[in-house]
Parts: sequence; structure tokens; C-alpha cells
Amino acid sequence: MSVPFRVMTVCTGNICRSPMAEIVLREALAAAGLDGAVVVDSTGVSGEEQGNPVDRRARSVLAAHGYPVGDAHRARRVTAAELRDSDLVLAMTAHHARALRRLAGFDEGGELSGPHTASSGPEIRMFRSFDPEAPVPTNAGSEDLLDVEDPWYGGAEDFEVCLREIEAATPGIVEHVRARLAA
Repeated sequence: MSVPFRVMTVCTGNICRSPMAEIVLREALAAAGLDGAVVVDSTGVSGEEQGNPVDRRARSVLAAHGYPVGDAHRARRVTAAELRDSDLVLAMTAHHARALRRLAGFDEGGELSGPHTASSGPEIRMFRSFDPEAPVPTNAGSEDLLDVEDPWYGGAEDFEVCLREIEAATPGIVEHVRARLAA
């Protein structure tokens, strides 16, 4: 585990879901008194939005719910080095989780392959796996039940749904991080 504890949220382009999750999670960790012990950032598995700010619709829904949305965010693609430096990586979809596991050097069974050790890899989890009301996948092939759907192609309500799913999982993530810090 690194000091501070490093959490990364990951979606496709890093302009909607993952920056929304980053902002909500950062606020929740601060409210829990963990802001000095935890660093939260976000990335995407694609470079298609590289350098772009948070989507205006995501900004709007966050602001409407009282979350601070600054102007500093610029979309970026996740790198293997960033994964190695992270303690907890939270994927928005099963597709993202698979891409992250490949990039981190995990084999198909979820074990680190190659020159890694079990303690050298990040913990890669589905964001919604921390939501007690979310469906429970019965096997690795059903991990997509936990997907946070991409609001990009929809309207304002899709961004509201995205935010509700993020908020529902956040308390579980805060408690998980607290437990990891205490260990």
C-alpha cells in the first residue's frame, strides 16, 4: 500500500463517469476525515477524449447536487505505471475492468502474470461492487451486471442515474478504504 492511499476511477474517455465518481468519492472521503490519507484521481481506457474537460452535462448534474466541479480536470488515458502506483482501481464497466487487468498484467483468471508478485498489483474492482443494492454477479462472465452505463449517449436523466449509482456505491468504498488504511 502506498502513502497516501491511491484510488483511481476509470471509464472510457474520462469525461463523464470516472470524473463524476472521482469528485463524489473525494468529497465523501473528505467528509469521513480521510482526505489527507487518500488521493483520488480518474482516467479512461481510451485516449479519444485526451485533454478534454468534464462533459458539460456531468458538470451540470454534479453542480445541481452540490458537488464542487473545478476547471482543472483534463481527460487522460490510464497507463501501466499509474496502475502500479494505485492501491484501488475502480472500473465503471466489466469492459474497463478487463482492459485494466490486461494492462496491469493479470491473466484471465485474475492472477498477476509475468514478473509481478501478488502484492505488487493494484486491487481492481467494479465501482458498483460496493453498492449493497447492486446485483451480485455469479461468475466473472456476469460482472457486466455491475456496469455503470455510459450517460454520454443519453440525456439529463441518464446523468442523474449515473450519479445515483455512483452515490450508492460510495459509502461502501469509503469503508473499504478505511479498512485498508487500518490494516
